[in-house]
Amino acid sequence: MSKVAFLLAAQFEDSEMKVPYDAVKGAGHEADIIGLKKGETLKGKKGEASYTTDKAITEVKAADYDAVVIPGGSSPEGLRSSADILKFVKEADSGGKPVAAICHGPQILISAGLLKGRTITSYPPLKDDMVNAGANFKDEEVVVDGNYITSRTPKDEPAFVRELLKSLQVKVTQ
Repeated sequence: MSKVAFLLAAQFEDSEMKVPYDAVKGAGHEADIIGLKKGETLKGKKGEASYTTDKAITEVKAADYDAVVIPGGSSPEGLRSSADILKFVKEADSGGKPVAAICHGPQILISAGLLKGRTITSYPPLKDDMVNAGANFKDEEVVVDGNYITSRTPKDEPAFVRELLKSLQVKVTQ
């Protein structure tokens, strides 16, 4: 069983949180919702989903998790200016842990300075931002580059979840 960190702020894309979160838990893994504050209730931008943070980013270490998921919507914009969030993602990346980001999620990877030379995808209108950060952008439903798993939009969730769960299986069997 793996332990997965979901980085979340308000106005996330409802299904981009709900679908992978439910899939991770449904596959028997642990999942913590990590935000800027513990116990904060965060609502999705469509009002279809609401989550309460399990932990504050200041209380956790990347070493305690096997993977990181960054849902999209406006949530990444609310997290990317947090030095603690960026440090957490950098530590997860340097540990070779899967970092799965969908839609606007890769904005956090930009702010953490992690995209130079990486091949990723994101919400298509962010292509220039990704390229300017040094990434090789592909407009595909899911792009896996080493420990990075990225997808574009809610319609890509099945492929995103498939690759995320596959990366957790690899962790379990090693």
